[in-house]
Amino acid sequence: MLRAFLCGVFVLFSSVDAFGQDGYQKPPQAVLDILDAPAPPGLSVSPTGEHILLVQTARYPSIEEVAAPMLRLAGLRINPKTNGPARPARATGLALLPVTGGEPKALALPEHGRIGFPLWAPDGKRFAVENFTDAGIELWVCALDDPKLEPVKGVRLSAAVGSSVQWMPDGRSLLVQLVPDGRGEAPRPPAAPVGPVVQESGGTAAPVRTYQDLLKDPHDAALFEYYCTSQLAVVSGEPGNPTVRNVGRPAINIGSDPSPDGQFVLAFRAQKPFSYLHPYTAFPRAVEVFKSSGERSATVAELPLQDKVPIEGVPTGPRAIRWVPTLPHALIWAEARDDGDPKKKVPHRDAIVTATVGGEAVTGTELMKVEHRFAGLDFFPTGNRMLVRDYDRDRKWGRTFLAASSPVLADEPKLLFERSVQDRYGDPGAPLLRQLPSGHSVIRTAGDPAGDTIFMKGDGASPKGDRPFLDRYDLRTQKAERLFHCPEGSYEEVVRVLNGTGTKLLVRRESVSEPPNYFFRDGPHEKPLTTNADPAPELRKAKKQLVTTKRADGTAISFTLHLPPGHKDGEKVPGVFYAYPVEFASADTAGQVTGSPHRFTAVSGYSHLFFLTQGYAVMEVSMPIVGPPETANNNFVDQLNANAKAALDKAAELGVDPARVGVMGHSYGAFMTANLLAHGDLFKAGIARSGAYNRTLTPFGFQNERRTFWEAPEVYGRMSPFYYADKIKEPLLLIHGAADSNPGTFPVQSERMYQAVRGAGGTVRLVLLPHEDHGYAARESIGHVLYEQIAWFDRYVKGAKK
Repeated sequence: MLRAFLCGVFVLFSSVDAFGQDGYQKPPQAVLDILDAPAPPGLSVSPTGEHILLVQTARYPSIEEVAAPMLRLAGLRINPKTNGPARPARATGLALLPVTGGEPKALALPEHGRIGFPLWAPDGKRFAVENFTDAGIELWVCALDDPKLEPVKGVRLSAAVGSSVQWMPDGRSLLVQLVPDGRGEAPRPPAAPVGPVVQESGGTAAPVRTYQDLLKDPHDAALFEYYCTSQLAVVSGEPGNPTVRNVGRPAINIGSDPSPDGQFVLAFRAQKPFSYLHPYTAFPRAVEVFKSSGERSATVAELPLQDKVPIEGVPTGPRAIRWVPTLPHALIWAEARDDGDPKKKVPHRDAIVTATVGGEAVTGTELMKVEHRFAGLDFFPTGNRMLVRDYDRDRKWGRTFLAASSPVLADEPKLLFERSVQDRYGDPGAPLLRQLPSGHSVIRTAGDPAGDTIFMKGDGASPKGDRPFLDRYDLRTQKAERLFHCPEGSYEEVVRVLNGTGTKLLVRRESVSEPPNYFFRDGPHEKPLTTNADPAPELRKAKKQLVTTKRADGTAISFTLHLPPGHKDGEKVPGVFYAYPVEFASADTAGQVTGSPHRFTAVSGYSHLFFLTQGYAVMEVSMPIVGPPETANNNFVDQLNANAKAALDKAAELGVDPARVGVMGHSYGAFMTANLLAHGDLFKAGIARSGAYNRTLTPFGFQNERRTFWEAPEVYGRMSPFYYADKIKEPLLLIHGAADSNPGTFPVQSERMYQAVRGAGGTVRLVLLPHEDHGYAARESIGHVLYEQIAWFDRYVKGAKK
């Protein structure tokens, strides 16, 4: 489709007057002051917990950067100049300091290019970064004994797919993906088509979600093969004179991992035939083991195209293949015992399989059966035990078992935890992990030699909000001892445990009035590591509270209410209702409170919280959709309205003018917004960003809907606001990234919704953002979105007649 982006943004408008504009617009100055404030640095902690890198990032790229050439191939977005990702994360500053505190030492960055985020060596003595230049991606390293970044001479990385850089277990050499030597020029498009593009199905059911950026023709397939083919290699020696040892031959490496002893490399390699209906993650693949000296050792599995995986199912054959971290070179993986079909009735859905590498063949031995779907595992450092998790989709129920990690020790697994995965109040936390010298991770035990106590960290959800905690959990007694609990009235969490007893901690602290900062804590003593300033001090005058209420059927809901700076008791101000629907299997879990009223209100990007600067109250509302997982959406629209009415009624008691409230959301929240306007009259206007509005265009399920369109056509129709476009009488602003890659939210969804509402006589505006994805990145785009949002609600909400 030919789109004219003559003025920077492509805007369609109905018969009402358009906002006077030309090109990208700017929001009010109060918004700009916050939007352009520097981003606080991120933290990267060394595996040993001895050092920290403060990583300063560029908050927003320019539209020129976002508009750089990009290839959209098999679910990937590739920059053809760099042979890497189209929009890599980038750091603009690095500073090194001890975790115990001190003055940060700023590191000089490469003069040309932009570096990615640091990757620590397992021993914490070095780190590596990618440097993105117009000529390609360079490899730079830094040794902490003389901290300065140095380029590794002659190395050009390939980062289009897979991991371009990983440390080997020795902590000195790196496993990398290289652009193959002598690969020549990229394939040129044919001067004329060589024939039609043909797809055919042989009559076997093969449901597939609506993916984007897929291969379209043989030329796309040739480009995919060209840019994604890489050479695995081990790079060692000094940066100025490195030794490069190839591992195997060039292939489409979509993943790789060195064994704990460094003798082997596990490689995942995509193979032909490619698919026009699936992303590269579903392509046929070979899982192979190579000696790190370069020779191929064995094939673990040859996996076919994943084109017949049931909805919410898993592929057959080995999956989640990984090294056992406590053995030199043994593999472990899961295999379906129900053909990957969650609807089949079987005693065990999965099995866990192990195999030792070293010979010409890799033969698996079943370690244990798993009743429900395998959901992950973690090993203990002693190597004889592991924690295994499974998941029952019918009940949304998760369990954690203590199990033996060897067939010789195969005792009956011991159940440690079980709960609804949506029960935040009952969450015991997750075990903390640590890196071994090999770079592989195991569970961090809490000091005892036998490894019978572990650290568990969680959010500490409660009816009063989140209070993060750290526990020492005894596997023998199954009792927990609380080592750390966020004090009431504040928000503090453990980032890293730095010793075996849990007395030395890296913590992150914030409050309503203080921005997040990091501290080193040693028992009762602590030192600040960062001193981040408040980027928006004027917003500290806003009032924030956690509110609970009930909808008509008794289901509890909650919302965070932000009242604007200067709000006076008894005053009624216009409101912004922001939400995202979530399905719950029970009303009990649906009513649980999320978040904390004591966190710092950070505002960036195109956040709805910018409305606080313009005199609006902002409601961040839970929108539970309660019901059995298979049929919860049968009354989706009714539950949306029930949630909205309950929240608005309560907000009216707290300073919000219920006659002047606009509703908005992003993605599934945009879908919610259009439905609330189509099926009710609670709101004065709506803003829907990057949504999908016609569910017949996502016929094999969407979000958490498990049924196909043909199994539940009336549900798909009732949930599609496109079907009710003629009922939308309140003004609707549609915003969409013109290069949206999210499955289901093609830009055409907003284009057709605009045409439908416009054709039916509604007040509607469509803004398509050139080159933007599902989330918007460019500074110009973000500023324009904020301008559009504020102007729309100023016109139709704040200025509405009471």
